Amino acid sequence: MVGLVGMVGLLAFIHWNPNIGFGPFRWYGLCWLIGLALAFFVVKRLYKEQKIKDELFDPLFVYCFIGILLGARLGHCIFYEPDYFLTSFKGLVEMILPIKFVDGNMNFAGNWLFRMTGGATAFIGYQGLASHGGTLGLIIALWLYVKSTKLSIWLVLDNIAIATGTTACFIRLGNLMNSEIIGKVTDVPWAFVFEKVDMLPRHPGQLYEAIAYAILFFIMWALHKRMPEKIGTGWYFGFCLFYIFTFRFFIEYTKELQEAFEASLPLDMGQILSIPFILVGAYCMFRARK
Repeated sequence: MVGLVGMVGLLAFIHWNPNIGFGPFRWYGLCWLIGLALAFFVVKRLYKEQKIKDELFDPLFVYCFIGILLGARLGHCIFYEPDYFLTSFKGLVEMILPIKFVDGNMNFAGNWLFRMTGGATAFIGYQGLASHGGTLGLIIALWLYVKSTKLSIWLVLDNIAIATGTTACFIRLGNLMNSEIIGKVTDVPWAFVFEKVDMLPRHPGQLYEAIAYAILFFIMWALHKRMPEKIGTGWYFGFCLFYIFTFRFFIEYTKELQEAFEASLPLDMGQILSIPFILVGAYCMFRARK
């Protein structure tokens, strides 16, 4: 009888097992591109509103794309899997290139395989990207961008911050499509059963974050309409950091640990890395008010 009740309860949850993509293309990568494209159009409109020359906008997307991708990739490899990526030549290559060295007999259906002596190389895309690293990489890229264009760093950071919610939302939707960064086991009625992982109902932490970041974008867009004079003070940048990483800190309590070593820490790695960004965000908002 208990087993029957458990089975009925399991059927009531949302079963999640989408295809990971088509051919070598993955939903995760496509979600990244959609999020970046939306941010591109939002910032382009902001530049037009502020009468900033088109030639100053044109290189921005390249700086942002490279900065986010490199920062997110290096952040994951260094913060979460240093023992794998930093201890061998193969690991260093896999950290930089979207490939994986595999046994030629391994099943990598849907990936391009390049046969090599004694094995093969699979094109798998960048599996492992950390949002904290992506944020840091973006900030460094924007600093290089303003050095090149002579624009105000606070103006550029505020404009990017207003658009950030779109990209962050789609990145987490990509995680959802990949059934990764899963939540803890729960009995809430909206729990997801990630069939690629196990048959247990879990918090859809990726969806929680995606919704929060979508709300962030609409908040930021409404605020910039009401307080356009604050663009260029760093207030929007500070609010963006404070909102995202405060939410990220608390949402970590619903997530499973990503790596085993986190079990020995008082906070998980996502929470530890969020604290500096929360403090920086609060400082930028305070500085803008002064």
